[in-house]
Amino acid sequence: MTKHVRVALAAGTPSSATDTHPGVKRGVVEGERVVLEDGSALSLAEARLLPPVAPSKIVCVGRNYAEHAKELGNAVPAEPLIFLKPPSSLNAHEGEVVYPAISQLLSYEGELGVVIGRRARQVKAEDAAGYVAGYTIVNDVTARDLQKKDGQWTRGKGFDTFCPVGPWWTPKEEVVFDALRVITRVNGEVKQDAPVTDMIFGVGAILQFVTEFMTLEPGDLIATGTPPGVGALEAGDVVEVEVTGLGVLKNTVVRG
Repeated sequence: MTKHVRVALAAGTPSSATDTHPGVKRGVVEGERVVLEDGSALSLAEARLLPPVAPSKIVCVGRNYAEHAKELGNAVPAEPLIFLKPPSSLNAHEGEVVYPAISQLLSYEGELGVVIGRRARQVKAEDAAGYVAGYTIVNDVTARDLQKKDGQWTRGKGFDTFCPVGPWWTPKEEVVFDALRVITRVNGEVKQDAPVTDMIFGVGAILQFVTEFMTLEPGDLIATGTPPGVGALEAGDVVEVEVTGLGVLKNTVVRG
């Protein structure tokens, strides 16, 4: 299975650096090494992985699993419930999630991520596959108390480090979509485990809805929603989000 990555080669390169940053290179994981776009290679163990995409926007779908909507006391939406996370919230595999001092309730949300492959506008659901490059793993970290306090989600979901993505993305041609499951573990204990087929709105429906009002660019990221089982995090917790066949995204929570 092909694993597309972005690697930081320069000290001090931020996790959200764009592909034009001089210290950022794209590559593919081959066994225990990363082969870069210029033909050079380095050990996977030594590579500093960045988020595998550098999106102009991160489009998220809320309440896209009926049981998750129910556990938070919310109605199941009649159409996709869309919100944005800023690119500055991007975080990498094995990066630290910073627990903000102004929040008292931090939560994990494991999700399947969709990587856009070409410019998408007014896409029909049946044509959506032609605009998808592949799939990755997302943790839609949320300051739940601030989300509820504000009545909208920008602050609660938009903090720096609140969008871990990775470790890589895999082309759609190599993925058996209906076999995917989202599994989240906190300190080794399974908290979420559900098939992506439980999503209320599939990838086609999401792309059709979003591209009616927003143009998606290559590299943009869609987080497709989280299954039931969300819960609180504490400083020191290790969160692992696995999408079967795509890998495991691992992050540690630290106090800000």
